[in-house]
Amino acid sequence: MEAKRGHVVRFHYALSGQDGKEVESSRGGDPVLALLGHGNLMLGLDEAIIGHRSGESFSASLDPDQAFGERREDWTQRVSKKHFGKGARFRAGAQLRLQTDQGARTVTVLKVGSKFVDVDLNHPLAGETVTFTVELEDVREATPEELAHRHAHGAGGHQH
Repeated sequence: MEAKRGHVVRFHYALSGQDGKEVESSRGGDPVLALLGHGNLMLGLDEAIIGHRSGESFSASLDPDQAFGERREDWTQRVSKKHFGKGARFRAGAQLRLQTDQGARTVTVLKVGSKFVDVDLNHPLAGETVTFTVELEDVREATPEELAHRHAHGAGGHQH
């Protein structure tokens, strides 16, 4: 089946930065399960999957506006250390997960103080052209419930 908006896809991916170095992969874990065309994936990846079929492997290079956005030099913030998980290692250049009202976000530590850290809120790959290598395992039509909820259900998707 060919992937279209409103279809559920299951896939593995590897993500490489502009330098070609792999920075993330779903291999070794469950495949990603997503409903296409409903904001479940970054726009460029969603669009790259459309038109491919179950069993296909492909690569897609995404410009910053289709991936992690343009880099904003003024996007920094001072944050209390208590907002980071226990065991966080505060050193300049470290990438940490920060819980926000919009969910977890990866930030880069710029400066460490006794109670606060200054962080760069840009995603580490902001401003870069990135490449996704995708192995599309399955494509299926979404159920009426998935369409109503605007996300995929089942293993690797949202559970109710």
